[in-house]
Amino acid sequence: MKPVHLVMAKPRMSSIDGKLAEEFAAPSHVGEVKEKMAAFAQCHAEAGHKVVLITSGGTKVPLESRTVRFLDNFSSGRRGASSAEYFLDSGYAVVFLHRHRSLYPYTHHFSTVAMMDALQFRGDEASGHSVDVLVDQEQLPNIAKVLKRYQEVKESGLLLPVEFNTLSEYLHLLKAAAQALSGIGPKAMFYLAAAVSDFYIPASEMPEHKIQSSNGPLQLSLKMVPKVLSPLVKDWAPQAFVISFKLETDPSILLHKARQALDTYRHQVVVANVLDSRRGYVMVVTPETETELVLTEEQTKNGVEIEERIVDNLTSAHDKFITPQTS
Repeated sequence: MKPVHLVMAKPRMSSIDGKLAEEFAAPSHVGEVKEKMAAFAQCHAEAGHKVVLITSGGTKVPLESRTVRFLDNFSSGRRGASSAEYFLDSGYAVVFLHRHRSLYPYTHHFSTVAMMDALQFRGDEASGHSVDVLVDQEQLPNIAKVLKRYQEVKESGLLLPVEFNTLSEYLHLLKAAAQALSGIGPKAMFYLAAAVSDFYIPASEMPEHKIQSSNGPLQLSLKMVPKVLSPLVKDWAPQAFVISFKLETDPSILLHKARQALDTYRHQVVVANVLDSRRGYVMVVTPETETELVLTEEQTKNGVEIEERIVDNLTSAHDKFITPQTS
């Protein structure tokens, strides 16, 4: 295999860059994290791996600078955590940009288990003998298999977790990730599964202290969050393969909304789904195609996950995307 020489491309400036700097507080560690992501991407690209940046979980929108109250959404990060596992199984290196305390690869299988009830002591500490902790594998089915796979991934260094909490942190870290991965060109994939708020309060208009209920009913005036998909595609990582997600509650507008997004942002794929059926049905929409991915009730009961189908579809599409650009 020929050596791959990667150069960090100088990112082009976007009209949104100024707004991010002015209205969204950047986390103090964003520069350090950007360097880690760039080194991770270059290392794995040189080793022949493709690299996917997965965003996962919801975003918190503070109502006060010293935050007590905030706006949130229902996202648990399940799709992102599950998808990360299938990308890893497909040979990708994964940057996992996830909401703090959202679901995580491999541990998400046991998110509904009362963990302390699944653990038991063996031995007696009072007698001076060592005490072991045993796992009830009936309550944690497949724990040995999942743990083994997690340790393999950890030892191989194929997973780089990056946490965010607030909307501001997410926006700045996503920009940093895009610029960090831009150096590997079309080998980079962006799988934007996070549920990002559409509304926010600018830092300049946010009260510093807790809003007092004694002041009466609360009226909020929220601004629209800038759409970062456009600068990501055009300026921050213009050679990357980009997938966005579209969630609707009305199935009759789903395809129209997906095609509208492709026309607006000029990226490669929209994964479209309806809230009530998102675990068993999605539509993968590209400028040329519409592919329905469906699970039967029996498949769902047997533990088959729609994310496996999604990742299989997208990895094939990514390979086709890379080939003409590297041939």
